Order: sequence, then C-alpha cells, then structure tokens
Amino acid sequence: MSHQSDTIHLPCGQMRGQGLGSQGTHTRPLEMMLHLRQTIEKHIMQLVTRHQQQDLVLGDQRHHQATGEQEALLGNLVSQLVSLLRSGATGGLGLQPSYPALDVRGDVGGGQEAQSSGQPDQPVHQLKDPEATFVSQHLSNRGIEISASYQANLQDFRIYQADKYHEDTNPLGFINLGISENKLCLDLMTERLSQSDMNVTEDVLLQYSDWSGQPFLWEEVARFLTYYCKVPAQLDPENVVVLNGCSSIFSTLAMVLCDPGEALLSPPPFYGGFVFSSQLYSKVELILVHLDSESTDANPHPFKLTVDKLEQALLEATLTGKKVRGLVLINPQNPLGDVYCRDSLKEYLEFAKRYNLHVIMDEIYMLSVFDESIMFHSILSMESLPDPNRTHVIWGTSKDFGISGFRFGVLYTHNKEVASAVSSFGYLHGVSGIIQYKLCRLLQDREWIDGVYLPTYRSRLQRAHRYITRKLKALGIPFLNHGSGLYVWINLKVYLDPCTFEEELLLCPRFLDNKLILSRGKTYMCKEPGWFRTVFADRPSG
Repeated sequence: MSHQSDTIHLPCGQMRGQGLGSQGTHTRPLEMMLHLRQTIEKHIMQLVTRHQQQDLVLGDQRHHQATGEQEALLGNLVSQLVSLLRSGATGGLGLQPSYPALDVRGDVGGGQEAQSSGQPDQPVHQLKDPEATFVSQHLSNRGIEISASYQANLQDFRIYQADKYHEDTNPLGFINLGISENKLCLDLMTERLSQSDMNVTEDVLLQYSDWSGQPFLWEEVARFLTYYCKVPAQLDPENVVVLNGCSSIFSTLAMVLCDPGEALLSPPPFYGGFVFSSQLYSKVELILVHLDSESTDANPHPFKLTVDKLEQALLEATLTGKKVRGLVLINPQNPLGDVYCRDSLKEYLEFAKRYNLHVIMDEIYMLSVFDESIMFHSILSMESLPDPNRTHVIWGTSKDFGISGFRFGVLYTHNKEVASAVSSFGYLHGVSGIIQYKLCRLLQDREWIDGVYLPTYRSRLQRAHRYITRKLKALGIPFLNHGSGLYVWINLKVYLDPCTFEEELLLCPRFLDNKLILSRGKTYMCKEPGWFRTVFADRPSG
C-alpha cells in the first residue's frame, strides 16, 4: 500500500469555504480574540527569551518558571474567552446568542426537543464557573494550572458527552469523528461479556488486592502478550503492572523515570494526551522531534522518523540545558496510522542505548492492523533488546477491544525497580477486582478472540476505512493512506487562508456548528497547520 497522499496537495486558500456552509456570526469576534491572543503570545515569548538569557547568566530558574506559568494561564484565559464567544455570550459586542444556554443543572438541550423549541440546534461552548476555574481564591497555582489545562484539552469531549448522537433518542446530537473510540464490535463485546462465565462475585474480588493487580491477571496478561506479541520466550508475570488506563501508566512512568523539569523526546504528531499526562504529576517536558510531511527523494515517506532527527533533537535539547531521560514512541502510530518496521525499531532502540535513554513504547493499537500486507512488530518480539532494563511497553484493551470504559492499562518492563515504582501508584489508580476478573476471562478466551472477534473486527475496520477514504477522495481531500488504527490523518490546508494555526482554530467552530467533532493537528503538536485526525471506527456500515 502506498504511503503517499491519495490526492493532489493544493496550495493554501485555494478552496477556502467550499462545502463548509456560510460563516457564522461569531467568527468575526473570534478573529478579534485570536488576534489578541497572538499579540499576547508574542509578548510572552519576548519575556521568555529575555528570562532565558538571564537564566544562562544568573543560573536562576525562577524567572523562566514564573513566565511559563503566566503564559499557560493567559493562553487558557484567552481560550476561555474564545469559547464564551462561541457559546453566544457576546452581548457586549452587540451580537445575539447563537447557542442554547445551560439550565441550572448544567444539562444541554438536544435531540427533538431542541428542534421543536425553535432554538438553533448548536453546541454549547461553555465551561462551568469559568471565573472560579481560572481566577480562584481557593486553588493553588498548581491547581489553577491543572484545571486550566484540563478545560482547554477536554472541552470538546465534554461537549460530546453531554449531547451524543443517537439514531433514535438524539439524532441531532454530536457525531464524534475526533475522539478515538472503537465502536465497531460493541455487539460482539456485549454478548461475550454477558455470558455466565463473566458473572462471578467472590470475596477476594471485593477486597483490597496487590496494588499492581491480581496475580491471576498478571499471569494471563503475560501469556496474552507472549502470544500476540510473538515473544521468543514466555514473559514473566512479575514484570506486569496493571493500572486504570494507559494514560495512568504513561503518567506514572514519566514520574518515576524523570525528575521535574527533565524531558522525554517524542516525534509529533503524537497522541495529545501525552502532554497533559506528563505534566499532571511529574512536570516532565516533551521535546518535539519534528518530522517532514512532504515526500522527497531523501525522505520518500511523509512524517518519517529517522535517527538523524533524533540525534538533532537531542543535541538541541542538551545545548539549551535540558536533561533528556527517554524516548516516547507509539506503534502503530497515532494519529498517522503507520507501523514501524523491525529495522527502524532496532535503530531507535540502539540510538536510545547510546545515550542511556529509556524507551517508552505505546503499543495500544497492536491488534488494530487491518491491512494484511503490513506486519506489526512488537519490540517484545525481538530476540534481544539493546537495553532491556530501559525498555518499557504499554498496552491496553481500550482500542483493540473497544472497552475504554473498563479503564485498563498494562505496563510490561524487564526492570523490576521500575515495575515496583509504577505499581505503587495502584494505590491511587487501581483496577476494580470485578473488572480484573472479567478481563482475565476475556484475555484467556483465545478461541473466541482468534475465531470470532479479531476476524470480524479487522473486516469491519477494513470496510470502515474503505468507506471514509472513498468519501475523502470524492471530496478532493488529501490524506495519508495507512493500514492500522481507528483514524485517518487528513489535510485541510486548502481551507486555511492564511495557512496558520489561528486559522486552523477558526475552522473548528464550523465543524461544531454542524454537530461534528474532529481533532485538529495542533492537538497532536504537529508543526504544520491544517492537519486533522478523523476517526472512522464509530459504527459498522451497512
């Protein structure tokens, strides 16, 4: 399968506005606010540069920290104002509200009632008590920063949760093509999880267990990963840690491997939750290893990670005084949908060993490769790892099995010190005993997984991918054509004029106005504006 875009790349602005409907009345004030934000960001960057120079001379880190906190706070304040303008809170600008308001309970009007009331069926872009969230007498500075980051990163998710599309009960709700949820096989999973062997309640499942999980689950996870990762020798159950989700695993790994202010390398575009997770507890920075989106003779594959780029990013980070402790990779990749070949994986691991870097490999989509010509290689399948004590693998059931509500993530590491440190966070991030039992029964049912689930799942993935890519081709929208994951990386640069991240942000309300959620490239730290991720694993097509 070709890794090139399936349609011709058009220059920025060539097709601006086509197919997106008329511009809403709130777009002009949004442009005003974005201009204000850009002005503030430029001023803050000047302050950051000045303070960094002072830091180099005086060795004082407080200036940089204070400026960084100010930048985050001001940036989120302006984002909040933009959101309020979207929600119709524009009386001071002489505009009429364009969205229904929240009632006193915070419920969102939707479905048939919203249509019959005569109000436009539009999203509610409001946050609860924004003044208390960002200017609080009750929260610490850290609390304010965490709250602001949460609101900024998860606002669309909250909007979607409050007004989900449903064919029968809410046909005018939001259609989610932005949040990576696998709904293709909910029928199969519901049926399997309803069978009698799943419905067990014993005393041991209702009481405290080892913080790192039940021993019977460690053993089953070790057998499962040995089989599906094609590991040469049986994995050790003692090296398994389970917590409530892969983000919990990543956040705790960042905390136990790095001290505050230290850094991890990661090539964007990558899963945006890494930024929030790395900052939440540990204040670890992600150093971006920027990749090229355009194909060249020297780099025939878009967004290709090379060791040269890793070397360059590490050198630049070191010259600025950053202490880099590791490398974070996702395989299969999110949001690109590409899969690293074995030779590339070996090169990345050898690079990390040369500089004594940890490698955190997120393999959460390992069973979601639907192109039969593509072979997924887990790093656990390697005969010998270059540096096993610094190699850590993350996996979970949210994507491959479509049960994100179970909140289950796995760490496998050969380093028992790391396993012990991460497992201590089970005190805060443990998985319930009932869920652990159900997961154990599910993972050990190899006959059902291989004979029923995986063939159906991959067939439905293929069909859904074929459907969305045909639609994209018909619309003339460029995209990267890969064979794994639940999403397609699409290029909407032609709708940006000029081609900037500010214009990318302005495009988002146009989708929301039409009850559609997409994820923009800035969320994935992409260096170029105009890229979006669209998820196609919502429902089986007829």
